[in-house]
Amino acid sequence: MDDKQSDVFDTVKNYYNDYGVRAKELKGEGKQFIGYVCSLVPLEIITASGCIPFRVRGSIHEPITRGDTLLETIVCPYYRSVFDLSVKGKYDFLSGLVIPHGCDSMVRSFSAWSYSLAYSYFHFVNIPTACVESSYEFFHAEIDTFRRSLEKFTGKPVTDSDMNEAIRIHNESRDKVRALYELRKADPPLISGTELTMALTAGSSLPIEESNGLFDQILKEVKRRGKSPLKKGPRIFIDGACLDNIELIKLVEELGGNVVADTICNGARDHFPKTDVGGDPIDALAHRYLDKVNCPKTYRANKAGTFEGDIANRFGDIGTYAREFKVDGAILYVYKYCDPFGFEVPARKAYYQSLNVPLLHLEDIYSAGTMSQLRTRIQAFLEMIG
Repeated sequence: MDDKQSDVFDTVKNYYNDYGVRAKELKGEGKQFIGYVCSLVPLEIITASGCIPFRVRGSIHEPITRGDTLLETIVCPYYRSVFDLSVKGKYDFLSGLVIPHGCDSMVRSFSAWSYSLAYSYFHFVNIPTACVESSYEFFHAEIDTFRRSLEKFTGKPVTDSDMNEAIRIHNESRDKVRALYELRKADPPLISGTELTMALTAGSSLPIEESNGLFDQILKEVKRRGKSPLKKGPRIFIDGACLDNIELIKLVEELGGNVVADTICNGARDHFPKTDVGGDPIDALAHRYLDKVNCPKTYRANKAGTFEGDIANRFGDIGTYAREFKVDGAILYVYKYCDPFGFEVPARKAYYQSLNVPLLHLEDIYSAGTMSQLRTRIQAFLEMIG
């Protein structure tokens, strides 16, 4: 077996555990990394500018301390953890940070980030809530403003050609991630949910060309396995916000379940929608990030005029993936104080009921200390549907 292939998961584990190690190396070579905290940031604009997008993550293993002296504690624990690590210097190698209008916590805390961190560049991307014609016009202008702010920061123009090339390479990345998800359709899946989540998390810390190369190596390695290293078990779907650690998925798989699909921010919700090519790149990006990324913060008109039509319109991607990956049950994993997802819990429960997919709803506080409490509930759920 080729050494480059055989040790690919060791590489993934290194990038996952020592998050940012590659960025620090490239920083020393003069590369500029721009941090972002949400899937609604148009990454293609950062790439087109010559900078490298870097997803800032938290840590469920480190208590939130200094961050709570600067940010309200009613903010969701995931976002507080990301902020806490940032003010502790974890991401000092970044040149700047972009925060979008993903939720009220992001909007209200932008000033706290910009006052507390010594980055050279900060930018807030205002994203409309509704998908109507005027929203796309507004968002087009916002993305153009984002482009011009990076031109000023880097001192170089960001052309339509630059953006088209960035769109191409990011779409290529999404195709590779989709191919990795396809390997989960086997029963048992050829790649575990733990392995895939670790790989996607690691990839979000790398230049897009390097993450694409890493995904190619993983695809080759997994296909060489011939058969799954896993045992058959209940096929589980994970639904919720950002899950940038493996602990929950690892716990499900330790208890005999196989995590085969998701609609989490740094999973299918982020990677499946592609940007259209061939037209105005800013228009294409406006439609991708506003309409195709199915976030609870975005309102899509209910043409059916009924509750059933509304939930089918809002959560249709869940039904599509549940059927495509033949899931036996789902876990809705929501962070405390996460208002966009919290408000949707009753409607999401109703939609899962309409699909006849058993659902376990978990509210957590983004801490490794709660995993033992979740274990009993997850084990009982798996036994119920197994």
